[in-house]
Amino acid sequence: MWRSAPPFGELLSGCRKSALHLEMRDHYDDPDEAPRVEAWKAGKRPDPNNRDSWWRPWLDMVSETVGRGVEIRRARIVSEPVSEYTRYLYDGTFANIAAGEQIRWLPRKKASGIALPGNDFWLFDGRLVRFGYFSGEGAYLGDEVTDDPAVAKLCAEAFESVWSKATPHEEYKV
Repeated sequence: MWRSAPPFGELLSGCRKSALHLEMRDHYDDPDEAPRVEAWKAGKRPDPNNRDSWWRPWLDMVSETVGRGVEIRRARIVSEPVSEYTRYLYDGTFANIAAGEQIRWLPRKKASGIALPGNDFWLFDGRLVRFGYFSGEGAYLGDEVTDDPAVAKLCAEAFESVWSKATPHEEYKV
């Protein structure tokens, strides 16, 4: 069944085993993130020694969730050479990892043999999928969730295929 997604924090707090996230865009146009992107373009970087400079409250939710024993993995399919926005994400990924996420990168040309859903998604506990919808320019348009077993299976298989081919953040160079 398809329905509007509940708040993301509610989805994550209800998670018991795993939360998998597949990102497939080279740019996201999030107005809340725009000040951080502009600061990054001006040369400001998050300070690894100052957690208060990191993206909040997201990283607090990640730390709490991982602390409950939930595995959070994120895979990013990226074009190469990478976009400016992907460089921005890359430079801040250390904070996601410090909070407990596992992150890998897959060059788009290595994803050609993988059957992928048409949209970015989160898969919670292998059963609930939250799809995020974006405009061609990267503006967030909304999301939906489904617990359809066939959709969850497609997303799980796509994620694991990407994950197996992707490079861990520590080894990936932009």
